Amino acid sequence: MTWVLVFIPGLLAGLVQGLTGFGAAIIMMIFLPSLLPMAQSAGVAGLIMAASVLTLVIRYRRALNVKRILAPFIIYASVAAWSVHLGQVLDLTVLRRLLGGLLVSLSLYFSIAKQAGTKPFPWWIAVSFMIISGFFNGLFGIGGPLMALYFLSLSHSTAKYTANLQLFFLVDVIYITTVRVINGILTPTIIPYVLVGMVGAVIGTALAAHWLPRLKMTVIRRGIYAFIGLSGLYYLIF
Repeated sequence: MTWVLVFIPGLLAGLVQGLTGFGAAIIMMIFLPSLLPMAQSAGVAGLIMAASVLTLVIRYRRALNVKRILAPFIIYASVAAWSVHLGQVLDLTVLRRLLGGLLVSLSLYFSIAKQAGTKPFPWWIAVSFMIISGFFNGLFGIGGPLMALYFLSLSHSTAKYTANLQLFFLVDVIYITTVRVINGILTPTIIPYVLVGMVGAVIGTALAAHWLPRLKMTVIRRGIYAFIGLSGLYYLIF
């Protein structure tokens, strides 16, 4: 039963990641905390996500723009490395509610305002997205929704959006996993969970890759906004 609670979430996570560009960690963090401590769950979710992310980076490698991820990653990673240590001292329940409220509000705004998110954000909004995403990534392993909005605003095709966002996440997984290993959060005992989850994630991503080219960018945008809202509702309720 334990491995089913890792494989099935991995499969669903890979499917969601492949279709929307983010959300793998969100799906897995619904299940993993019932098996592992919160900090370890976040690390395992990130490592499982790596299989899905790497698959997407390889598939859309021709659309990559490496320069586009450098500055956002520096800001995001700096905050994430700092917030990794805060899980022991902060009230995580309150923080989850704040994150949920923010995501629901953004989902409603971008769904209602037709032109919102179709052009680059002002620099101060973009930077705030990077800081908030890095903060919650360090705590819960969940930094995807706001970074998805950021890269979506810079992209005019599914391939460019997916390629750059997944490259960003791949570099992030390598970096934040290293931080967690150094701090003793991740140990060799989590390897079986990661491997089982990765199998599911690769299968889910392969299914998504089969469907994604058939979807228009406008459909993908609506799906992303809807999933951000659902994610926010989950954090508000649970």
